[in-house]
Amino acid sequence: MPDPAALPARGTVLAFDFGEKRIGVAVGECELRTASALTTLDAETNDARWSGIGRLLDEWKPALLVVGLPLSPDGEPHDMTARAQRFARQLEGRYRLPVALQDERFTSAEADAQLRDGGQKDWRERKKQLDAHAAQLILKDYFDVTA
Repeated sequence: MPDPAALPARGTVLAFDFGEKRIGVAVGECELRTASALTTLDAETNDARWSGIGRLLDEWKPALLVVGLPLSPDGEPHDMTARAQRFARQLEGRYRLPVALQDERFTSAEADAQLRDGGQKDWRERKKQLDAHAAQLILKDYFDVTA
């Protein structure tokens, strides 16, 4: 993975909250340091997932990709850590774009709380937006640590 200091200061960024069933996606701008929830890829097959990612990359033409790195509360890696790292390496290899990893501890819980506090009381409704909102928080955190 590239050194964050070497990453572009300008351009679009796509961030991913990687999961085995769903991948949340957010979009942002390096120069403005803004992040917005974009979509959740909920595909049954790997081919469908990669196809969805490819369409997003074609549409947004990002200069950088950010992948959330799941860690235990004490910062230790676990089984999903290696899966997210593999996903990041695959993104970099397939699309030849720089990929940064960003600690994603507590982003899903924070995203759920923000959605609930924003008026979405029904868990089923929040769940539809949760992964994309978590990706948005991952991207905001990335911008904060690279400021």
